[in-house]
Amino acid sequence: MNTAVKQSPEPPDASAPAATPSAAAYRNLVMATIGFALTFWAWNLIAPMSGDYKDRLELSSFQQSFLVAVPVLVGSLGRIPVGALTDKYGAKLMFPLVSALTIVPVLLLIPAKNSYGAMIAVGFLLGLGGTTFAIGVPLVNSWFPPAKRGFALGVFGMGMGGVALSGFFTPRIAKHGDNLPFLVVAGALVVFALLSAVLISDHPGRKVPTDTLVHRLGEAGKLRVTWELSALYAIGFGGIVAFGVYLPTYLKTWYEMSPTEAGTKAAGFALVTVVFRPIGGWLSDRIHPALVTSGALLLAALMAVVQAFEPPLNPIGTIALLAMAAGLGTASGSVFALVSQVTPQPKVGSVTGIVGAMGGLGGFVPPLVMGAIYSAKDSYAIGFMLLSDLALAGCVYAYGRMRNVQRDG
Repeated sequence: MNTAVKQSPEPPDASAPAATPSAAAYRNLVMATIGFALTFWAWNLIAPMSGDYKDRLELSSFQQSFLVAVPVLVGSLGRIPVGALTDKYGAKLMFPLVSALTIVPVLLLIPAKNSYGAMIAVGFLLGLGGTTFAIGVPLVNSWFPPAKRGFALGVFGMGMGGVALSGFFTPRIAKHGDNLPFLVVAGALVVFALLSAVLISDHPGRKVPTDTLVHRLGEAGKLRVTWELSALYAIGFGGIVAFGVYLPTYLKTWYEMSPTEAGTKAAGFALVTVVFRPIGGWLSDRIHPALVTSGALLLAALMAVVQAFEPPLNPIGTIALLAMAAGLGTASGSVFALVSQVTPQPKVGSVTGIVGAMGGLGGFVPPLVMGAIYSAKDSYAIGFMLLSDLALAGCVYAYGRMRNVQRDG
């Protein structure tokens, strides 16, 4: 007689997302993407109007570039603590809170518009809108299984289309009233903050870290892959941010466009990056994301070389800029597909914060460099060649080193 006791199967891991994403997963993905887009619109409110601020406040090219770059710097560095706080308190608290707090600097842009010092101060506070990236990534990552994360994170990344929304709509809304864009964005943030408090939910199996914020950031900083991915993201997403905030100035200065026309062209560039970000994630679910990253950065490098020769905008310049946008958008999607695969779930927020910060910092420096180079040389060629060199270096590193990083599950 067989007296062996049949062992019961191990209970499923409650912290792991279901193999098939649930309705709650898609609800959180939609809400996170909308929130990301709105806060990014707020984050980028100064850039489309920078030409007007330059004329009104009589700014130099460098002063204009610095004004545009300040929110980028603060929003980038702010992702580090916000990502760690999201690991601790969850996106259900952090998303509505950060969205609501962003309303304050948006409205402060109204009384600050006639003072450069006041604009710099408000731009510093406006950087808060750029931190929501570090809230959305761990939220989406927790709800989707590894095989679906690349595409899901790519869809969330489409929220960076808030830059395109800002470039297209902000100058047009401003034609109906100088203060109207800020009132519209503030109103949209109020609505989202209220809805997100109800509709966003953390994964029921979310593991809450018990150690301190400083310790969590230190542990994330010890991971080699954190800094490798930071460098790649600084090139890919940094290039997107840099062009998103500086392209209107570049087109207006070099190609002598009106602010509205330059904003429209810049919005087209941003739209291409938005479309190709989920494509980068989708490809990374099927091909090693390092290969996707390498190919995308190679395309961006080649197109930067073309633009360095200052071709006419139609058609060569337009083709080069849009192809560059496709490469940078694809790379930004594939890099975060890799982040989601190699980072332990409890550390995703902290690692995302660091990688996202480096990506944003990658967008802080180029506008300053481009403005300084143009002031000194009356040319943007050197700036595009520097971008090409960086993208090519990232291409080589992604292919030579990051292919050896093991895929998760």
